[in-house]
Amino acid sequence: VQLEESGGGLVQPGGSLRLSCVVSSTVTGLVIKWYRQAPGIQREWVASIGSGGLAIYADSVKGRFTVSRDYAENTVYLQLDSLKPEDTADYYCNTVLYGVEFWGKGTLVTVSS
Repeated sequence: VQLEESGGGLVQPGGSLRLSCVVSSTVTGLVIKWYRQAPGIQREWVASIGSGGLAIYADSVKGRFTVSRDYAENTVYLQLDSLKPEDTADYYCNTVLYGVEFWGKGTLVTVSS
């Protein structure tokens, strides 16, 4: 199982980024979750998307972030809009297969003027 994130970078407050998580075809139908971890802070859940496209979000990002998936590309996206400095973190995608958790290596998002 492989998950690979990309799309992070430096953006000004109020800006946008789109993160991508390319997943192995073996897990393409599973729930994919996004987490983030800021320096010195515990990793926190951000959003999840199910096989049918149903998405749920943490209160801290609801209305600003949008998760979607493209089965043809085996990719899950996380659109980050109206970014705030407190959104600065490493962002990871995650899935669980047969009770085992798999993580990507993360992509860094820095929100700063």
